[in-house]
Amino acid sequence: MYTLGFIGAGNMAEAIASAAICTGVLNADRMIAADPSASRRNTFSQMGVTVTASNQELIAQSEQLILAIKPQVMPEATTDLATRMRNDQIVVSIMAGITTQKLHEAIRAGADQPTRLVRAMPNTPLMIGCGMTGIALGPGAQQGDDDLAMELFGAGNSIAIRVPESILDAITAVSGSGPAYLFYLAEAMQRGAAELGLEQHAEILVTQTLLGAAQLLSKSGNGPADLRRKVTSPGGTTEAAINHMEGNKTIDVIVNAIKAAEARSRKLGAN
Repeated sequence: MYTLGFIGAGNMAEAIASAAICTGVLNADRMIAADPSASRRNTFSQMGVTVTASNQELIAQSEQLILAIKPQVMPEATTDLATRMRNDQIVVSIMAGITTQKLHEAIRAGADQPTRLVRAMPNTPLMIGCGMTGIALGPGAQQGDDDLAMELFGAGNSIAIRVPESILDAITAVSGSGPAYLFYLAEAMQRGAAELGLEQHAEILVTQTLLGAAQLLSKSGNGPADLRRKVTSPGGTTEAAINHMEGNKTIDVIVNAIKAAEARSRKLGAN
């Protein structure tokens, strides 16, 4: 019997398994992964993880399961769970927008028997051991059912926090999608650098600036507004840039973008 089984062996599942192995949370021989792709199975096999093409085989041999699949392939996975899942098994889902109630209905098809479901919302920096994950217990879960998930998603320099499921859509919008906002800013800064004649150095200038700023925000003990004010001298170059952003309501644009992401997450769950 394996401690953990991955239904889906994509990049995020790989990041979780790799972090578990590297930090000693779980040895490779305590994990099994199922995926229809031979190349993805080969990736996990090279890590020392047992692999299979059969979800049903994996479910039968695992104590806990991670649903690391896209929402559109959920029907096949939940059908396998409905036929093979035991009452003592814990299922951790990392599917965006899909509530534990929706998963319970798909697995149990209206039955009263509770399903021990945990929902997690990680982000892509988990792939380098620096992720941020919100974790919530579903209605049928027992206290402590999220213990392994907290260890897995908090391994290395990653952070995992326990939250009520009602705010996971908001966490999806802030930290789940958040890296893309920073990458978007990086694109804009690199374009600005190029238009100022800095094409050769644009990537390193922007990447190191964002990396250093993030580290400063993390370690200085000051909030973002305080740090911004310290850089913004009256009448200086930074003030000119900030005034331009303020005049174009940049903060409102970003806040509304995050709200749009949260609304989309809710809609995915509703559908």
